[in-house]
Amino acid sequence: KKILQSVYDKGYILVNMGDVWSEVTGEDGVTRMERNTLMLPEGKKPLVISFDDVNYYDYMLAEGFTSKLVVGDDGQIWAQCTDPNTGETFLTQDLDATPILDQFVLEHPDFSLNGAKAIFSLTGYQGILGYRTQTDQDVEWTAEREANRQKEIEAVKPIIAELKRTGWTFGSHTWGHIRLGTKSLESIQADTQRWFDEVGSLVGPTTILFYPHGGRPDGDDWHSTGPVFQY
Repeated sequence: KKILQSVYDKGYILVNMGDVWSEVTGEDGVTRMERNTLMLPEGKKPLVISFDDVNYYDYMLAEGFTSKLVVGDDGQIWAQCTDPNTGETFLTQDLDATPILDQFVLEHPDFSLNGAKAIFSLTGYQGILGYRTQTDQDVEWTAEREANRQKEIEAVKPIIAELKRTGWTFGSHTWGHIRLGTKSLESIQADTQRWFDEVGSLVGPTTILFYPHGGRPDGDDWHSTGPVFQY
């Protein structure tokens, strides 16, 4: 909350990445990313925020973190949490970055250009948004497991729809959170295909890739070249 208030006070405004860059194919048949002309209110500076992973790993649940995003009775996005001490399950908009940003934009509509929110930088190996939509290739895949997966897929669809409707977008953080600078081309291609099969099939295709661990495919890793601020 303090971060959002700080960037808001400094004149930043959330923008959609698709309004900043477009994928275009030139007359030579080569596809490139082209920077758009971005029109902002006077005195505002553009800001893109990304949230990494957003699948609420199993190991986090015992510590009281969000277990999943849900649509509340009011139609808004809420975080479902379970108190590790009492076992009580409850909904909140105060303990998770997603509804916190939603509420901030509701209170400060001039913080968002055309309703833009943040980008979910999604992995897939423990599902997405708290729903276990993944296939587990290291276990015997039974009809019961697949039935449970299909239930999770159906349950997450209205969450995705509401997030999209309210300005959230989606990018890939690779399916397995792999280090792109050390993996072979074949393994990266296989991981990418799995992301599109299990994540992109739900949230839609994307041209946005967030490098896990900050490691670029060309080996220019930010860990050795300087800090990058991620939220």
